[in-house]
Amino acid sequence: MVTGAAGRIGRAVLALLAEQGIEANALVLDDPGDLSARLVVTGDATEEKSVRAALEGADAVVHLAAIPTPERNTPLEVFGSNTRATFTVLEEAGRAGVRHVALASSWGVTGLPWTSVEDPHPAYVPVDEAMPAQVEDAYGLSKQADELTARMMARRHGMSVVCLRYPFVGGFDERLRAHAARVTAQPALGARDLWTYLEVRDAARAALLALDVTLPGAHSVHLCAPETLVPYETEDLLRRYHPTTRLLRPLPGRAAPVELAAAERLLGFRARHLLD
Repeated sequence: MVTGAAGRIGRAVLALLAEQGIEANALVLDDPGDLSARLVVTGDATEEKSVRAALEGADAVVHLAAIPTPERNTPLEVFGSNTRATFTVLEEAGRAGVRHVALASSWGVTGLPWTSVEDPHPAYVPVDEAMPAQVEDAYGLSKQADELTARMMARRHGMSVVCLRYPFVGGFDERLRAHAARVTAQPALGARDLWTYLEVRDAARAALLALDVTLPGAHSVHLCAPETLVPYETEDLLRRYHPTTRLLRPLPGRAAPVELAAAERLLGFRARHLLD
């Protein structure tokens, strides 16, 4: 079952499932009428009845439904909706006997994208899952709460839940290439995201790999392409835009300043689709 199935990553997940001959159920706020799903349920992921209907026959869940930024809704709407949806989906999935869940977390869990600090800096790079967060926005807090909910539900239901910390995600279309062009012209625009990205097909593949994890418990992993989306040396960018950040190891060329080893170990994941 895929929540948020009509979204950018949701559609890619459905497409990949169909390509592999795996039937899927979709939970969407509005049915666009063109989803590659066995069953499409129109409803909100915060609603128990809708989630139960969408779980019919499902043996795994990819939970993507969320308000994706703190910018267009009130803080209460963002935090309340996102955390309630995650609690509802995981609780109903656990009750239905589902034991494998991929959950969309976010780079926003670090707090860097939307903190009010004018020039926020990570404590060190490459950023790993243990780096202290700087969250002061409702979206980042909702993702922190989602990851805590995943831990609780994993214990409660004996589940394996993988929290995928997605960066900026787009296809090789106007969205991703336009973003890369903007950040190339003004590198400061990408400083809060450390100039990272992930192509949508890789985002979908990571979600399906997460469903194969048999290790019980909740696991958080950072995901991104191994190189940045700008044609500049990473260490030069860091010296200019994050001068107080500690460099834990060399980052040659355009190496992404994010530690990707956890995703490689747990999922066997490495991005395949890279901007040229």
